[in-house]
Amino acid sequence: MNYIFDGSYSGYLCCIFEAFERKEFDIIPATMQTMEINIFSENRQINTDAKKANRILAGMEKILGKKEAKIFYHNFLSDNQSEWLNGFRLITELFRKGKLDIHNYGHPAILRMHQTVKKISRERHRMKAFIRFVKSNDHLYTAIVEPDFNVVPLVVDFFKNRFADQSWLIYDIRRNYGFHYDCQNVVEVYNNDNNEIRDPYQLEVDLDPQEKEYQHLWKTYFKSTNIESRKNLKLHLRHVPKRYWKYLVEKI
Repeated sequence: MNYIFDGSYSGYLCCIFEAFERKEFDIIPATMQTMEINIFSENRQINTDAKKANRILAGMEKILGKKEAKIFYHNFLSDNQSEWLNGFRLITELFRKGKLDIHNYGHPAILRMHQTVKKISRERHRMKAFIRFVKSNDHLYTAIVEPDFNVVPLVVDFFKNRFADQSWLIYDIRRNYGFHYDCQNVVEVYNNDNNEIRDPYQLEVDLDPQEKEYQHLWKTYFKSTNIESRKNLKLHLRHVPKRYWKYLVEKI
């Protein structure tokens, strides 16, 4: 049976709550976008309830501790239905047995989750390094990203602390949501118009007059420091994968 939830972590935790309440453990957590069409499978709509989600989270933290319980959140951010199912099975095992050695790498499901979390961590690190902001004429710094995994929530605090005196927006065009910081609070935002933004430099028409000058200076600096005879494209691609180039002004 498919448990259809809204794609949030709270909704995901509610799937676990409902599974125990209904004693239905042979289920697949899914969203309408990730669900595989199968005429033989049943679907159950799971409504997100903050109280139910908090009860599951509190139970996980009581057994594992807050730090270890957070591993399941990072696994959820993989945005992959197979990893959601793997996490679901581990959480049900946790509550059924009342314990779980989260560092037992001999357990295939636990090893798999740690491998997934490692990929998430690598993507988070790259987002910190490769996110580029462009300044609009209303003094808003905007960064358009398209990470493989749903890691934007993991970098919000980093940019809030780094650019505490600037108003900025980081928007994930693959998942159609982002975070806006107004120099005081961070708010989650959505593109209700569903207008796709495929290139961060499409925003150029609204750029601050000095933004183009800064971009030109950066490109000039990047070109002047490059030593053509020492160019190592293979090494360069290892550290700066090509899929990130469209967000780097020096690569445009």
